[in-house]
Amino acid sequence: MKTRIFLIVTFLLLNCLYSNSKEVSSGDSNSLSGSINVATSSELYDLTMKWANEYSRLNPNQKINVSKASENNVSEMIRSGELGIVSEEFFHKLNNSSTWSMVVGRDVIVPVMSSKNPLLNEICLKGITTKELSQIISNPENRNWGDLIGSAQKIPVHFYTTNDQSAASVLRSLKNLHQSISNGIQSSSTAEMILAIQNDPNAIGFFNLTQISDQNNKNLLEGLRFVPIDKNGNGKIDYVENIYTSIESFSRGVWIGKYPKVLTSNIYSVSSTNPNNISEVAFLKWVLTDGQSFLNENGYSDLVYNERLAQLGKFGQPDFYATVPMERTSSLMSVLLLILVFIVITGVVAELVFRVFRKRSKVSHKITSVSTGVFNEESVVIPKGLYFGKTHSWAFMKKNGLVKIGIDDFLQHVTGKITRVELKRAGETVKKGELLMSIIRKGKLLNIYSPISGTITEVNENLESNSSLLNSSPYSEGWVYLIEPLNWGLEIQYLLIAEKYKEALKDEFTRLKDFFTTLIKANSHDFAYVTMQDGGELSDHPLAELEPEVWDDFQTKFIDTSK
Repeated sequence: MKTRIFLIVTFLLLNCLYSNSKEVSSGDSNSLSGSINVATSSELYDLTMKWANEYSRLNPNQKINVSKASENNVSEMIRSGELGIVSEEFFHKLNNSSTWSMVVGRDVIVPVMSSKNPLLNEICLKGITTKELSQIISNPENRNWGDLIGSAQKIPVHFYTTNDQSAASVLRSLKNLHQSISNGIQSSSTAEMILAIQNDPNAIGFFNLTQISDQNNKNLLEGLRFVPIDKNGNGKIDYVENIYTSIESFSRGVWIGKYPKVLTSNIYSVSSTNPNNISEVAFLKWVLTDGQSFLNENGYSDLVYNERLAQLGKFGQPDFYATVPMERTSSLMSVLLLILVFIVITGVVAELVFRVFRKRSKVSHKITSVSTGVFNEESVVIPKGLYFGKTHSWAFMKKNGLVKIGIDDFLQHVTGKITRVELKRAGETVKKGELLMSIIRKGKLLNIYSPISGTITEVNENLESNSSLLNSSPYSEGWVYLIEPLNWGLEIQYLLIAEKYKEALKDEFTRLKDFFTTLIKANSHDFAYVTMQDGGELSDHPLAELEPEVWDDFQTKFIDTSK
């Protein structure tokens, strides 16, 4: 007991000294110093200046020099070691002069119609191809909603336009149309055009996504609806193409590639080499976090959470909130910190040795997971006595009435080694089917949902430093929370005991194979060796090395559909 008290007091002293000596945010005036040179294309100069000015305000000792230059000058500046913020068009003209790139924002053009459209339901079910969109723009005689979706109703299309140059350039690229967009009903402003489409049942118009987004509830402005695009041209909006239910779903679909590339344009940060300068990395991390709010102000779309996390992963540890280096305040403080660290480590080692000798006669029973290279029903460990949720979580009630929960062995076999977790805190409440935790592998994230409702009484803090326990020991050392249940008697009726869960896994493996077949192999044969072995068996950890976009699809099409 004395040892524990001593360790606690020492830790508190260490924490106090550490807290008083460290820099805690990118807004601390002494955190960063020096200058960063950023070259940008002319169309992104205002946005880049916004980023530079705000970041310099938060870090007064950090100066950012922004240069607006021509294509050749920007290329030369990047080759000389400067950072670049460039449009996608500019990026493709750099002729591989930059060897490193990262998406930091996006410009998205969307066709919208009135929610009063008499053929709204049919249009949402069948969609319109990009070829048909180009006909609306260039051929007045084809402006008929009925013809576009194969309906007998002949309802004319009223095509509205403005002088928005960014939208016009994208419209021309739909079919390499080089003539000006002059066939539509002209509006003097974006606001006037929005109002016209809201009131005209036959209307269609093209907007930047931020222009028609309600920032309060993250949805389209009232009276407007997306015009769904039939990307594969099969005459219907397939399950995979259905990204038009909300702004969030749409934005994720754009990132994954389910929306026509001709209607999107990325904003890139580029450099001749992978940035390793502390100041440059801190600035780019800030752009991917707090700096994203300035994209909407300048007419661009911010990145979805999972994409930001994937981009941050390019810097190594993908911490979502950018941090800056800690500077010691004095040599005396450094010595004190080192002494206290040594004392704490010595005490911890002594305590561990004491516990080992005290408990050496006890046997530890661990339920571990083993990888065999092939992933099938026999690979999954399913302990008896546990209840399993449909989203691959488990629950076990202890004698004291608290419920221990975690993720199952199936899920860790899918993801591969988990490198980080995002957990809730003790005292927080969770509801059945709501977010329980997030598991992360090299910047790629999956959200896991709770099998029960209740209040978290304890968090497995070992997962913070050793998240791979979720892989090696998902049912014992890799437990996640202890929860005081709110309605255990009712909610366990919706969970599965081991025998029933084993039967349910047959369907899960079928769904898993269907997922990889339809969403990966159908698009690229390069993925075939990753997911399937001879005889149609899945290889172990099939998601592990796949792109973040595939993880995001796995979230929405596999995990979320089981809730």
